Amino acid sequence: MTKVIPETPPDYDKTRIVERPDGFYWINAETGKSFGPFATLAGAVQDMDYNAETDFEPAESLQEAEDELGLAGWVDPDTGELAEDTFTHLEDH
Repeated sequence: MTKVIPETPPDYDKTRIVERPDGFYWINAETGKSFGPFATLAGAVQDMDYNAETDFEPAESLQEAEDELGLAGWVDPDTGELAEDTFTHLEDH
């Protein structure tokens, strides 16, 4: 007895890439909207995989970003190394 398995696309398969004479396009299978042309298949895949969601906040200052990453605010003026990478830090008074 053979079991028939229905052919349904996986949940993650929501896009298709097609090649046309003017380049590669990727198509959103849910909306039917196409994006392109791209000169290479890799370019189409890269654009398709791009995720615009990020934790970056445009109003975030450099100091806030460094604090979030755990970086010290001091940079050695002679070597350009961060405080974490140097052995001593003596402030000039």
